[in-house]
Amino acid sequence: MTMWPWATAVALSATAVFAFPSADPLAFGVLERRGSSLEDCLKNRQVAFSDSSSANFSALSKPYNLRLQYKPTAIALPTTAQQVSDAVVCAAAAGVKVQPKCGGHSYASYSLGGQDGSFVIDLENLQSITVDQNTQIAQVGGGVRLGNLALALYNNGHRAVSHGTCPGVGIGGHFTHGGSGLASRRWGLALDSIVGLDVVLANGTQVYASDESYPDIFYVMRGAAESFGIVTTFHLQTQAAPDSVVDFAINFEGALNSADAAAAAFLHIQKVAQDASIVDRDLAFRIYLDPNQYRVYGFYYNGEDNFRNKIYPALTRGLPVSTKTPPSIRTLGWLDALLDLSNEKTLQTPFTGYNEHDNFYAKSVVTQEAEPLTQAAVKSYFDYLLSNGRNTQFGWFSIIDLYGGPDSQINVHSVDSSAYSHRSSLFVMQHYARTYNSLPGSADVTDAMIGYISNLVHALESPQSNGDFAAYANYVDPLLDATTAHQLYYGPETYQKLLNIKNQVDPQRLFWNPQTIGS
Repeated sequence: MTMWPWATAVALSATAVFAFPSADPLAFGVLERRGSSLEDCLKNRQVAFSDSSSANFSALSKPYNLRLQYKPTAIALPTTAQQVSDAVVCAAAAGVKVQPKCGGHSYASYSLGGQDGSFVIDLENLQSITVDQNTQIAQVGGGVRLGNLALALYNNGHRAVSHGTCPGVGIGGHFTHGGSGLASRRWGLALDSIVGLDVVLANGTQVYASDESYPDIFYVMRGAAESFGIVTTFHLQTQAAPDSVVDFAINFEGALNSADAAAAAFLHIQKVAQDASIVDRDLAFRIYLDPNQYRVYGFYYNGEDNFRNKIYPALTRGLPVSTKTPPSIRTLGWLDALLDLSNEKTLQTPFTGYNEHDNFYAKSVVTQEAEPLTQAAVKSYFDYLLSNGRNTQFGWFSIIDLYGGPDSQINVHSVDSSAYSHRSSLFVMQHYARTYNSLPGSADVTDAMIGYISNLVHALESPQSNGDFAAYANYVDPLLDATTAHQLYYGPETYQKLLNIKNQVDPQRLFWNPQTIGS
C-alpha cells in the first residue's frame, strides 16, 4: 500500500485499509486565505476564467441538456495540470463547490454543478494525445472528445480503445463512469483501458494513480471520479484497430404490430444473447426502438461469411425481418464503421466552441445475467410502449445495449476492481424523450416526456420484483434522490467504500453535485 504524507488511515473492511493525505490545503503550503475572492485568487495564479461579465460566458455555460440550465459563479479555463490545481486551491479558499467539465454532456447538467453558483473547471484546453510506440499506451488530455480520440489513435499506428458512439462526448465522465460502445464486449469498457490517471485532488495535490501508485485513488476514480478529483491526463492501454468489421442493421418493424409480437422478438434476441454456441466477444449489438422502428444493429469482428452463415440466421429465426427496409450487412474499415455508427458527417469535433444541444429526459435500467427479463416484464413494457408511445407531443427512443452474455470482456473484471459496479449485467437500457425541435418546451410537454419515460421503466420493472435492476451513472437521472441514485449506480457495499474514502480525501465536499458521493 502507498502511504501518503500527512496520511490518515480508514478501515473499509476487516481486510482493507486505505490511506490519504489531509484535505487541508495549508498542509501543502497553500497560502490562499479562506474566504478570499475566487476571482482575485485566479488572477493571482494566472488562471484564465470567464464569469457573467465575460463575452464567452453564455456559450461556455450553455448546457447540453437545455431543459436543465444553471449559472456557475465562474468557469476556469486552465491550460495545464498546474493551473487545474491552482483553480482547485482557489475554490477551496473561496468556499465554493467545484465541478469539472470535459465534454459537458451530463444528462443532468451536472457538468455545470447541478445548481447555481458552482465553480466549473472546464478542461477544453487539455487536448494533447500521444501514443508510446513501445507500450502502446496513450496519454490523453482530460478535455479530449471521443471522435478526436478515435482519429488520433488510429493515425498513431492504427490503434483504438473501446468507447461510445457520439464523437462530441468528452472523455472525462464517459471513461470514468464506464463508457460502452460496440467494441466493449471485445475489449472491455472504456474504463477498463485506463492503466493510470493524473489526478488533481481536493487539496490541490497532483498524483499519478494506478494499480501500484495510489491504488485507492485509482479505485475511486474509475466509477465515481467527479466526487474525488479532476483527471488531467488519462493513460490508456490501446488495442490494435481491426482492419475491418462487419457493420449490420436488421429491421423488425412488423414486430411493433402487437405487444405479443414485440415481446416475442425481444425474448428471442435475449435467448440468443445468452447462447454460447452462437455468441462470443466478437459480436456486439444494440436494440433500437422508437414509434416506428424495431431494429438490431451492431458490429461483428469475425468476418462477413461467419456473420451471414451463423449470426444472422440465429438472430432472425422466426422474426418478421423487414422487406420495406432490407437488412444491411457490410464490411467496413474501422474509422468508416465508427463514422457510420455515429450518424455524423465526421468524427472530428472542434476543440472549442462545441455547440450541440438537446432538450430531454432520460432514464436507464441495468438488467442482470442471473435474472433475464421475464415474459411478463417484457410484455408489460411493450404494452405500455405501444399504447402510449405512438402519438406523443415529443420524440423518444430506447437503446438496449448487450453488455453481458458469453465471453463478454465487460464482465470478466471483478466487481472489486473499480468503483464501477455492473460486472454481472446482461443489458443496459437507455430510455430517452426529447422535444421535437431540441429546444425547451412547455411545462405540459416536459411533464409528458418525464411521465412517459418514468412509466415505461415502471412497466418494465414492476412485474419482475426479483430483477435486481440497477442504473448506469453515465445516463444520470436528476429526478433520483441521492440515496436512490447511490444504490442504483453503485450498490450498498461499493457506495460505503466510496463514502469512507470521500470522508477522508474530501471531507469538505469540495467536489459536489446533487448526486456525488456523500451528497
